Amino acid sequence: MSAKQPPEQEFDAAATVRRLLREAQTGALATLDEDGGPYASLVQLATLPDGAPLLLLSGLARHTRNIARDARVSLLVDERRTGDELQGARAGLKGRIAKLPDEASLATARRRFLARHPDAAGFAGFSDFAFYRIALDSAHLVAGFGRIVDVEGAALATATADAGEVLAAEAGAVEHMNADHADAIQLYAMHLLGTGPGHWKLVGLDPEGCDLMSGTEVRRLAFGRRVTDARQMRAVLVELAERARAALVQ
Repeated sequence: MSAKQPPEQEFDAAATVRRLLREAQTGALATLDEDGGPYASLVQLATLPDGAPLLLLSGLARHTRNIARDARVSLLVDERRTGDELQGARAGLKGRIAKLPDEASLATARRRFLARHPDAAGFAGFSDFAFYRIALDSAHLVAGFGRIVDVEGAALATATADAGEVLAAEAGAVEHMNADHADAIQLYAMHLLGTGPGHWKLVGLDPEGCDLMSGTEVRRLAFGRRVTDARQMRAVLVELAERARAALVQ
């Protein structure tokens, strides 16, 4: 008698969209021109701790003039598959875009955006540039045959209301990991995410996982459970390192 095959893991559409957002470095931003027609442009992306798309836009750009009239936008992100582009997952997101309102959110936005796009540091402080957040209403995910799904915006957000300690500790934790535990980060990438060799570093932490970057490639490493304080965050990072080292010797 043949061994029973394990059941296929249930496809999680919301988690797939959240991963695409966390890993996307660029996206196509669609806004509405003055005549009501669509206009699409390529923009650099990062995410805020709650997973909301984060953009740095010039006030002189056509898309910025458009959103000043109408805040409704669409954003397309995709999983880059060189040589077979349409086989990768992609998500078209709809929502409303707004300039970040206060200094606390701006400090977090600047740090997280520039960690992923250091080339933007030269103009991020210019008076005509500002950080914008997209509040997502929905997503349309195409992830292969039988995996075309609409996802409500509420399912795309990472809860942060109970994790203030994690958010406060993020900047220090990222700096500490990159400075003192670079070897563990390489192991995360190669043995937990299956990447090739690279100069991997942490560029973000949140209650559900962390974002690793090498060159221009970003990969999402999920924690497997929510963390809501600094002690839990340290514990899960240690556990991930132990798992990666165990995989290394197998």
